Amino acid sequence: MPFIAFESAQLSSEVKEQLIDRLTEVSVEVTGIPKELFLVSIREQPDDNLAIGGKSIKKIKQSLC
Repeated sequence: MPFIAFESAQLSSEVKEQLIDRLTEVSVEVTGIPKELFLVSIREQPDDNLAIGGKSIKKIKQSLC
C-alpha cells in the first residue's frame, strides 16, 4: 500500500481535500497503481511551531490579511 505523507502548517478543510485528491491522482498517473491502494496522511503543525526567516507562520499569515 503506497503511503503519501504531507506535513505543513495549519490548513483549511478545503485545502486538505484538494491535496488528498490531487496527490492521489498524480501518484496514480505516475505509478499506475490503483487509487484505492493509496494512503494519504496530512500532518499539521500549529502555526506557532513553524517559522520562516525568523517569523512564525502565524505572524506571516497575520501580515497577509
